[in-house]
Amino acid sequence: MAIGESSHGVLADLPDAVILEDTGTVDDGAVAHFGSPAREERALRSGRAFTDLSHVDVVRVSGPDRLEWLNSLTTQNLIELEPGISTETILLGPSGHIENAAAVIDDGAATWLITDAGFGAPFADFLSSMRFMKRVEVAPEPEIGAFGAMGEAAHVMADCAMLGADGRPLVWHDPWPNTAPNGVTYGPRDAEHPGAQWDAHIALIPLSKQSAAVEKLRSGGIEAAGLLAWEAARVTAWRPRPAAEIVENVLPHELDWLRTAVHLHKGCYRGQEAVAKVVNMGKPPRRLAMLYLEGPVDELPHGGDDVVHEGRAVGIITSAVRDAVDGPVALALIRRSVPVEAVVEVGNFRAGQEAIVNPAGTSSATPATRPGAEFRRKLL
Repeated sequence: MAIGESSHGVLADLPDAVILEDTGTVDDGAVAHFGSPAREERALRSGRAFTDLSHVDVVRVSGPDRLEWLNSLTTQNLIELEPGISTETILLGPSGHIENAAAVIDDGAATWLITDAGFGAPFADFLSSMRFMKRVEVAPEPEIGAFGAMGEAAHVMADCAMLGADGRPLVWHDPWPNTAPNGVTYGPRDAEHPGAQWDAHIALIPLSKQSAAVEKLRSGGIEAAGLLAWEAARVTAWRPRPAAEIVENVLPHELDWLRTAVHLHKGCYRGQEAVAKVVNMGKPPRRLAMLYLEGPVDELPHGGDDVVHEGRAVGIITSAVRDAVDGPVALALIRRSVPVEAVVEVGNFRAGQEAIVNPAGTSSATPATRPGAEFRRKLL
């Protein structure tokens, strides 16, 4: 069987490929690893490997009104988005809870939304329902997949990407964790954030051309790494992922996602009032934390598992991985009232915490930069 003929993706027929199966997640069918997840993670981080991310969903939005229209519906300032510039945006519910999220890149004629597996159709359906009289077209692109890489491998990968209308490769450079203009943080400053080493790029590649892309990458000395390597790098960068960290009633504040995906001063969008209210007057009820796990060597917790403190469930696991350096670790949403120094339990594991979101529930926004500052000054 030639590379790319497997139903599990373009890398499934490479030697030693191990497939993720029966995980109960959207990652079922992806290549987990090629025999050494830790080595593959090190290669990925050092710019010597790429990962097949073709189980993600891609949505194309075209038409002259597209940026203004997307700007009015989602959290990021997209009106003046220049072709080739990478950003991300979140779709909120009326109460400010996250419903969807997407990486965003524009090519001058269309805006490309890269969403997590299973998130593309709901996003496209919502956008289609909100078209009204706007000159926009929404089209899911099921024949387009994606590869991910970092460092030098990302430059080689760009030569394999499809070209946008402006003639440039459609490669999204993850802005995480660099705080966007008019963003706000609930975690450490950019330079002190572990995600400063993340440097992830995602290239859009038609499924029909991925076999050729694999051959070009491998002939250039770029090896294949499984999804476990990519996920280990993501989790240790504290990078939220829609299919993992978007749980019921989650707020962007609880994930420190306002730093890259939310513009506090751009004008109205669905859920804006709730976002501003928490920044100005409230505190997120939960906080994302990194858990360092101690327990069975051949197990990991699962997304949705309870985090327990003093016999009570105080949170849930969102992602769990085995990192090449830190060993078994997890991201968890935990009640803000639980002390950071407390040891918690997750099934057969005990875990120490590292705060990601400030346990005090406060952001980096000063009174002068918070939403509505201009109105407060008028009242003084």
